[in-house]
Parts: sequence; structure tokens; C-alpha cells
Amino acid sequence: MFRKHISLTALGLILFVSTAFAQAKNPPSFKIVPLGVMGGIDESNLSAYMVAAGGTNDYICLDAGTLHYGIEKAISNKIFSISVDDVLRRYIKGYFISHAHLDHVAGLIINSPDDTAKNIYGLASTLKTIKSDYFTWESWANFADDGEAPLLKKYHYEALTPDSVISIKNTGLKVRAFPLSHSNLTSTAFLVSSGDAYILYLGDTGPDSIEKSQNLHKLWLAIAPLVKSKKLKAIMIETSFPDEQPDKTLFGHLTPHWLMVEMNNLGALTGANSLKGFNIIITHVKPPQVNIAKLKQQLKVENTLGLNLIFPVQGKAIDL
Repeated sequence: MFRKHISLTALGLILFVSTAFAQAKNPPSFKIVPLGVMGGIDESNLSAYMVAAGGTNDYICLDAGTLHYGIEKAISNKIFSISVDDVLRRYIKGYFISHAHLDHVAGLIINSPDDTAKNIYGLASTLKTIKSDYFTWESWANFADDGEAPLLKKYHYEALTPDSVISIKNTGLKVRAFPLSHSNLTSTAFLVSSGDAYILYLGDTGPDSIEKSQNLHKLWLAIAPLVKSKKLKAIMIETSFPDEQPDKTLFGHLTPHWLMVEMNNLGALTGANSLKGFNIIITHVKPPQVNIAKLKQQLKVENTLGLNLIFPVQGKAIDL
């Protein structure tokens, strides 16, 4: 009996070590650090998400509404052990801007004097607004290498062509851009890949039926094979308003109802069962107009697909 007990103990130890080794050997595919998670009027918490391949500190920043305060929050939560300036300068390798509304670019503009040289990626229409309206010498110094002289040449604009895949400098990531309809302008979705793992980030967008668009339908067609093969780890998508918001005043945004309409449209392409437990990260909620607890309850009630709804918290990492 004593020998049997020893053998079972040894076997348990071997299994424990093997599991720990496997986990250490296979880190999460992605690490997401939300620097800002809201839409609306709180300038300390506006859309910005650092994303890196698991096990690295080579991040891109998806939108850049809030940077400095969000990095401070991440440091206070022990996500980073270096200074705010070092995270900004060393860890963020480039910015992907979905559209040029202030709540998606303010942090980039304000922090530009302390930043290091890197690329700003976006559709040509997005980069045009940054170049002509923000990095001008009447609005702010021109820290880019194009536009109004004199050029400080810290940032380089890298225009994205829809549906083309580019490798991101100084990272192991690749990104494919898709156009989205956001009321009177074009927003962007970014499909980020690391090896054969993917996440999808959507800038502000309204439902196809309200926007009179096929952009979301085309996006769902493109990612459906990744959902079915379980290579897509999460979709990061906005839900700005509660269901009480009239369709005529959505201004290119989603509600719980319209989010679930679009998720059902995706499920029609993938098979609804493939979305059970699938990660949906809810972005761009707009307080104080929105009662967040109420919006969460509406999402829960309408979540007939069994999606795993994740509500990001500023400065707290999400591993996928």
C-alpha cells in the first residue's frame, strides 16, 4: 500500500509538472491591454487597446483615444513594470486608427511630443483627416513626415488598402483592414493575426440595415471560416447605446438588439452552434448617457447564441 501511495503521488506530481510545462510552453495567442474602453465624454477613458502576440511586449495600439492615463492604470494593476514613458516609447510599435473622430485619436495627438518614431496606419481617408486637421501648425505641431511644413518626421503615415494583409514592423503581427459604415464616414475593422490565431477589432459602426450598407455582411463572410476553424479568438465590437435609443439617432452605432442581429447574421454563415461560448468583447459604451448595468442586462437577455460577453476594464489585461 505504501509503494502504491508513493506511485500515485509521483504520478500526480508528473502530471502537475507536465501540465505546468505545457501551459508555460503554450502562452495565450494574444494579450490585450485596454487603455480606454468607453465612448463619449470621459477623456480619461476613450477607445484604445494595446494588442501583442502572447509572450511578447511588441504591441500595436488599436485606436488611441486615451494613452497616458490608461498606461498608468495598467502599471497600477501590475501589467507593466516599467514607466509610462517607456511603455509608450518602447512597447507600442504602431497605431491603427479606425477613424479620425477625436475620441479615437486624442491620446495619440496629445502624447506625440513624448513618443518615439513609429507608423500610423489607417485607410487613406482616415490619414487625410489626421494630416489636414490635427497635425497642422494651427492645431498642433506636425509630428508626421507629410503634410504642413515644417515636418518633424516622427510619425510615418502607412495607408492601408482594404482586404490587403500587411506585416507590422517590429512585431510578429499581421493586419488586414476592412471598411465599415459609421454614419457619414468610413470607419475600419482590423483583423489581427499572430501565426494561425486571429482577433477582430471593429471601430465604430452601425448595423447594415440602418446604414444601408453591406460592409458588415462582407466582413462576416471573410471571417466565417476563421470562426468555424476556431482560429478567431475574439471579436471586439461596440455597443454604444441601450435598446431605447431610436434608430434615427444611432449615428452609426450599435445597440444590444442590433449587435445580436449582426451576430445572428454571422451565425447564419458559421452555424449558430459555432458561436456558443465565442468571445465577444464589448467596446465603446457611452456613459453617462448609458446605464451600463442596464445595457449589460439587455445584452444578457438577447444573447440567445450563448456568446461569452466580455466587458473590458481599463488597465486590466485580457489573455486570449
